[in-house]
Amino acid sequence: MIEAAVTISSTVSERATCSVLGVSRSTVRRRNKTALPISRSSGEAKRPCNALTQAEREAVLALLNSERFCDLAAPQVFTQLLDDGIYLCSVSTMYRLLRLNAQVRERRRLARHPEYIKPELVATAPRQVLTWDITKVRGPEKGVWFSLLVMIDIFSRYVVGWTLVASANAEIAKSFIDAILKREGITAGQAVVHADRGTEMTSQPVCMLLDALGIKQSHSRPRVSDDNPFIESSFKTLKYHPTFPEHFGSLADGRAFFGPYFDWYNNNHRHSGIRMLTPASVHHGFEASVLDARHTVMRAAFAANPDRFAAGEPKRAQLPAAVWINQPHLGEAAA
Repeated sequence: MIEAAVTISSTVSERATCSVLGVSRSTVRRRNKTALPISRSSGEAKRPCNALTQAEREAVLALLNSERFCDLAAPQVFTQLLDDGIYLCSVSTMYRLLRLNAQVRERRRLARHPEYIKPELVATAPRQVLTWDITKVRGPEKGVWFSLLVMIDIFSRYVVGWTLVASANAEIAKSFIDAILKREGITAGQAVVHADRGTEMTSQPVCMLLDALGIKQSHSRPRVSDDNPFIESSFKTLKYHPTFPEHFGSLADGRAFFGPYFDWYNNNHRHSGIRMLTPASVHHGFEASVLDARHTVMRAAFAANPDRFAAGEPKRAQLPAAVWINQPHLGEAAA
C-alpha cells in the first residue's frame, strides 16, 4: 500500500495520494526514511577511465624513490617535473601511491641529534656535587659585559669559588676549576662537577683537567634550565639583591662588590633550603651545634609559655639527608 503511494506520488501530490489511500503523510515519510536502499549489482567496480595503468603507477613510484626525488615531498616533485616540462599525474595521486606503499612520512634527510641523558646527581654531604656556571654583568658602557664565574656546593649552597673577568674562555675556566678543587681538597673519585653545555664547560682544557684529576663530569641537557637549578637560584639571589648595581664601572669595581657580597652570602645569609642555616656553617660541619642551640632556645620558650605552642613541644630541626639534581627513581636510589 505504501509502495503504491510512492509510485503515484511521482505524478500526484502527496496530500491527494495519502487521502485516497487512507494513509497519513507522516507514516509515508517515516517509512520512506527507513526503507532499505536499492541494492546494486555485486559485480566488480568499474575502473575509472582516467586511472593510471599498473605500469604507469610503478613508474611514478620509482621516480618518487629515485635519488633525485627521494628526499622531497610530493608537491616538490610535482613542481620540479613541471619545470622540466613533464606531467605524470596529480599531487594527490602521488600521495595515494605513497600511502599504498607506506611511504607517507618525513621524506627529507634530517640531522640526527644525539640523545642527551637526564643528569641525576645526589649529594649527602658537602664536596660531593659541585655545580658552576657563567653569567654576564653590565660593564661601564653599552655593549660591554663582564663574565662572572661561580661554583657552589649543592649540599651546603656554599660558594666555593668565584671570579670576574673581562671575557671568559677555556683556559680561564680551567684555572678557575683547578684552583677550587685544590683549595677544597677534592680527590679523585670524590666529587662530580656539573655544568651546562656552554663553550667553556665542554672545552677540551676543562675536560682534560677533570679527567686528569679523576673528577666525574656531568652536563645539563640543552635548553633545560631545571638541570642546573642551584646555580640559577644563586644567580637570581645575586641579581635581585638590593645592593646589586645596574652596571659596574670597571673590573676593579666589580671585584670590590662581589668580594663582600659572596662573604655575606656564605657567612650571613640564612638559606631556606638548608633549614635557614648559613652555607658556611653547613659546608664546614657546624650545622649540628647551631641547630642544637636553636632547639635549646625553643625548649626554654616552650617551658616558659607552653600555651603559645599549639603544636606542642617544638622538635629539633633536621638538615635534609640528601640533595639532588633531578631526583633519581626510588629503586635506583636504593640500589
